[in-house]
Amino acid sequence: MENSKVANQALSKNFNLDEFIISQTAERFGYDNTPTEQFISNLRELCINVLQPLHEIIKVPVIISSGYRCYLVNTAIGGGNNSQHMEGKAADVLTPNKHLYDTFNVIYKNLPFDQLIFEFEKWIHVSYNGTENRKQAMISKRVSGKVVYELVYKELRD
Repeated sequence: MENSKVANQALSKNFNLDEFIISQTAERFGYDNTPTEQFISNLRELCINVLQPLHEIIKVPVIISSGYRCYLVNTAIGGGNNSQHMEGKAADVLTPNKHLYDTFNVIYKNLPFDQLIFEFEKWIHVSYNGTENRKQAMISKRVSGKVVYELVYKELRD
């Protein structure tokens, strides 16, 4: 399957597949970052259940900075071996004109999610795993050069 054949596919009212599969790393190294039909289905579920409702609540664009990653792309960028990005179950998002703390809190309080991570105060990682959502919220930061994840049990404050 070629990217051009699937790229324009709508996943929800405001999200298309091309937003989730574009990858500078894939282009640079010539990797085919086209997801399987199952992974496209997972991306659709992420959009329908989390990202589209988020967009409708906060009323600003939700920008996908990283979506689906094939194994080669995930490896090239140093992603984890069990990254939900490789299954189309996760996205890293930005919300221009909306503070990321507020975006995190909207998801945390109102939407179903598997993992919700406030990454280095720069972007939000959110995943959706259907009936197996863990509702695991975290903050990531660097401590002495290492990435540390802290569990979150309440709304974030800036």
